[in-house]
Amino acid sequence: MPTLDAIVRAASDRGTSDVLIAPNVPIRFRVDGQLVDADDMVLTPEDTAALGREACGDEYEKVERGIEVDLAKTFSNGVRCRLNVYRSMGNACLAVRLLASSIPDLNRLGVPPVVHDFQTYQRGIVIVTGETGSGKSTTLAAIIDRINHTRHDHIVTLEDPVEYVYEPDLCSIDQREIGRDTQSFAEGLRAVLRQDPDVILVGEMRDFSTIETALTAAETGHLVFGTLHTQSAPDSIDRLVDVFPEERQQQIRMQLSMTLRAVVSQQLIPRRMGGRVLAAEVMIVNSAIRNLIREGKTPQIANTLATTAELGSITMDAALMKLYRKREISKEDTIAAAHDTELMRKSIR
Repeated sequence: MPTLDAIVRAASDRGTSDVLIAPNVPIRFRVDGQLVDADDMVLTPEDTAALGREACGDEYEKVERGIEVDLAKTFSNGVRCRLNVYRSMGNACLAVRLLASSIPDLNRLGVPPVVHDFQTYQRGIVIVTGETGSGKSTTLAAIIDRINHTRHDHIVTLEDPVEYVYEPDLCSIDQREIGRDTQSFAEGLRAVLRQDPDVILVGEMRDFSTIETALTAAETGHLVFGTLHTQSAPDSIDRLVDVFPEERQQQIRMQLSMTLRAVVSQQLIPRRMGGRVLAAEVMIVNSAIRNLIREGKTPQIANTLATTAELGSITMDAALMKLYRKREISKEDTIAAAHDTELMRKSIR
């Protein structure tokens, strides 16, 4: 049976984004979004338990008690990975996300031009959304690293676990890991406000305490970056508001309308010539969108995006059509990834 280190080395050589390890099936690599068998060897439950112990060390006893363990490790080939070790049908399983060996430059990610302006924002909230594996963490890391090299600020990150490790340049940087450096996002974020931050990265805005404190931080003059798992910019607003009880939702809409600066919604689409390419919707918040947020009219925001292109806003379907016309993605993938598939099909035809 190969060691976890050897598995990661082989996965990296094949351009893998994720590795799935489970008993009674081969190890599987995700390459360009598709799962493929690493080889013909089928792992036993004892094999996956051994790999789980290799990953977790002393924390493996948590897995045996049915508690999932999140961690990040750097392997012998220099590849840093995010790991989740868990149980399925009583057996140990692992999901491993391979991260870039260095923080990529924003220019190489293919983000819309207006995203480059985020490094100049002094206050407010910027949210990057998308499904798991859509590159949210990479986009945020590239933006934070730009700030690190261009501003004299104090950056504090709250992550579960720490993924990209920054090399402080002009900025002072504290990277705090949930479970190791602080108990939760909400507790860590409340403490951060007493640590003289200028820029705060919240790895996931997952509960009302975290969202509420992030709104307060933005209101008091901090620049806050965060992530959500939503499919579009308007969906992100509803997700943030709906976390709160109904009697508080109007107050949260008001706070959000005053603090939200931008939302980026990402998808990674198979590239025609191999690999994947980023498609990104961007909502730059202007007075019209602020009014729609306050009034709870988020379904109308999608129409507003199409009329605010001069600010840098772009809908997901427009971003996909742009990639299709450049012959970077196929017709089938363009239609499948579109929000309005019927309109996209007619537009292409």
